Amino acid sequence: MGEWTEPSLGKAAGREKAAQLDSLFRILNNHRMNQQNVQALWPHIHSLTVLAAAGSFTAAAQRLGISKAAMSQRIADLEKAAGVPLVRRTTRSVRLTDAGQTLVDSTRDAFESIGQHFARVKDLAGEPRGLLRLTVPVALGRQQVVPHLPDFLRQHPGVQIELDLSDRLHSLTQEGFDLAIRHTTTAPQTHVAWKLCDTRSLLVASRDYLDARGAPRHPSELVDHSCLCYLRDNEPAAWSFEPDGRRRQRVSVPVRGSFAANNSEAMREAALGGLGIALLPDFSARRDLDAGRLVALLDGWRPSGAFGDHIFAIRPYSPVVPSAVRALVRHLRERLAGGFSGA
Repeated sequence: MGEWTEPSLGKAAGREKAAQLDSLFRILNNHRMNQQNVQALWPHIHSLTVLAAAGSFTAAAQRLGISKAAMSQRIADLEKAAGVPLVRRTTRSVRLTDAGQTLVDSTRDAFESIGQHFARVKDLAGEPRGLLRLTVPVALGRQQVVPHLPDFLRQHPGVQIELDLSDRLHSLTQEGFDLAIRHTTTAPQTHVAWKLCDTRSLLVASRDYLDARGAPRHPSELVDHSCLCYLRDNEPAAWSFEPDGRRRQRVSVPVRGSFAANNSEAMREAALGGLGIALLPDFSARRDLDAGRLVALLDGWRPSGAFGDHIFAIRPYSPVVPSAVRALVRHLRERLAGGFSGA
C-alpha cells in the first residue's frame, strides 16, 4: 500500500478501445453516422459518463467546468442523436435508462484509459501541473494541512489546488476528488493509501476547570465530571481507555456534560473556556498543551476508539497517479512525519 505502479501504455489495447467507441457512436441511432458526427458526439458521451458518476447535473457540470444549462443541453443533444431516452429526470434524482446505462458501461473504461494516458503525457513535462481537487476534514485541514500548502504551491507553480473542507465522507470517484486526507485507523482497501503520520487521542481540561473540580485519577471517576462529548450518529456517549504498556481489560465509561459538538476545534474551545474535560485528537490539542492552556489527564491510560490512529492520504485506485498528487503526498509526508506527540 502506498507504492506507485507505472502501467504500460498498451498501444494495441488503446486502439481497440478507440475502435469500440467509434463503433458505438456509429450505431447510436440505428444507422451509420458520418465521421464528423461521430467525433462531435465524443464530449456528449463523456458528459453522460460523468453524469452517471456524479449523480446530478449540477455536480457533473462542476466536474466538467461547464454550466448546468450546457450540461443539460449536451445530454439532450445526445438523446436526440440516439433516438432513445438516456436519462430519467425527477425533482430529486437523475437516473440512467437501460439504454443510457448500457452506453456508459460500454464506454467508461475507454474514457478512463484516455484520462490515464493523458495524465502520463502531462507528466512527461517533468514539473507537476494542473488542477488537484483535495478534500480534508475541517479541523484537520485548518490546523495541519492548510498551513503546509503555501510552500507546496510556491515549489510547484504549475499546480492549482481546489480544497474542500468537510467532515462528510465524500465518494471520491463520484465527486471527482483526486486526493483525500483521512483521520482513521484503517485505510479503505478499495483505495490507494499512503500513511502520513501516527496520531492519538488525548484527555484534556483547562487549569481553571481542574482548580474548581479536581483531576480524575481513574477513568471511572469521569462519571462525576462534566465531559465534553463529540457528537456521533446513533452512538451513546461513552469513552473507552486502555492502560499504557499493560494488557488489561478495556475500561468503558458513560459520560455526559453541558456541551457537545461534531468538531474538535469547537470541543477544544469549550475546554479552554472551562466547560469540562474534552477528548481530542492530538493535532487539535497540542498547541494549547505546549502553551500550558490545557492539561493532559489520566497519565498511564490511553483513550481508544474515539478517533483514528493514523493520518492517511487516499485516492481511488488507478494505474497512473498524477505527478501533482505524488508531489503533494511527498510534501505532506515530510511536513507531518513527526506526528503531533510534542516534545
